[in-house]
Amino acid sequence: MADNEDTKLVTGGRRKEWTHGIVNPPVYRASTCLFDSYAQLRERIADPSAKHLFYGRKGTPTQWALEEALTELEGADGTMLFPSGIAAVTTAILSLVKAGDHILITDSAYEPTRTFANGMLKAMNIETQFYDPLLGADIANLIQPNTSVIVTESPGSLTFEVQDIPAIVAAAKEKGVSTITDNTWATPLFFKPLEHGIDISVEACTKYIGGHSDSMIGSASAKGPAWKKLQRTAFQMGHMVSPDDAFLTSRGLRTLGVRMKTHQENALVVAAWLKKHPMVEKVLHPAFEDCPGHATWARDFKGSCGLFAIVLKEGSYPDTAALVDDMKLFKMGFSWGGYESLILPSDPSNFRTATKWQAPGPLLRLHIGLEDPDDLIADLEAGFDRYTRHVGA
Repeated sequence: MADNEDTKLVTGGRRKEWTHGIVNPPVYRASTCLFDSYAQLRERIADPSAKHLFYGRKGTPTQWALEEALTELEGADGTMLFPSGIAAVTTAILSLVKAGDHILITDSAYEPTRTFANGMLKAMNIETQFYDPLLGADIANLIQPNTSVIVTESPGSLTFEVQDIPAIVAAAKEKGVSTITDNTWATPLFFKPLEHGIDISVEACTKYIGGHSDSMIGSASAKGPAWKKLQRTAFQMGHMVSPDDAFLTSRGLRTLGVRMKTHQENALVVAAWLKKHPMVEKVLHPAFEDCPGHATWARDFKGSCGLFAIVLKEGSYPDTAALVDDMKLFKMGFSWGGYESLILPSDPSNFRTATKWQAPGPLLRLHIGLEDPDDLIADLEAGFDRYTRHVGA
């Protein structure tokens, strides 16, 4: 087992019995798996979760290779794969709760996570309380006798507050409460939740780990008692990932290190330019000192990715059409983490209850891809010229 992260990315999950002497694990498209004998059938029924062929839903070497690589990268006892990032988040939560429980979710959470809490969890008689993402150790004051889980997302994927995960974990452990982190922004390269005491680390592998905007896949990695609970819940819910998506994600994983370095470098160049632009009120990027939770980011994280946001000084959301509609390189679309740059107007006030979002103008979320940053800046400069003329008209 390698110690260096770049080496782990290349070697993880490439067992000889799975690759059969070729570089990449083959794509096994399978539903029915055949048994050589009645004795083998009985043996595999006895332990269907082991890494041997049982039934397509329990996986093949295509899925196992990715699970093993992510488990090593996360420092986990095991990893389960899911058909999307939100499937990984919701299954992680369901594995740790029961009817009558109370859970805490950061107010900066991914909107589908909030929808799940206000919908399915509420119908299951599980109460969700949203909390200020910058609460830190004071979250202890919100823990109730029936609190079972604290869900974190650091930084938040719209407003980029960095949470004090070690402080939250310490408060949770003192009260016997489990913790989950959506770690999609940082990936295991820039932050390792399990090393900081988190019970389940979730990644929307659709984003940076896949890296090419062509697969839908999520993962949840866990340690200790949470691992068996997660595995059992995923099996019972019938979650699995297509072998093609697993293969594409494994291929993306091999270049995650070099891609993340470029995303980081390009984003810092573009963000620094934006910070000086007269139409920009604020840049919400954890590597910048005025971003909420920057000191925590500097203490706990090894780097930053290509995703951040800006707040404009004036105008309204309908006005942003003047900026975004004619962009040449930046395109509008959900998700992020691919090689291409994206821009998306988004109003955080629609997704807040414990805190209040206030800003003089619209928020735009940007994902900085692998293009030349000078070309991206030129595209943004033209967009801002259109916007300035529009709001000044």
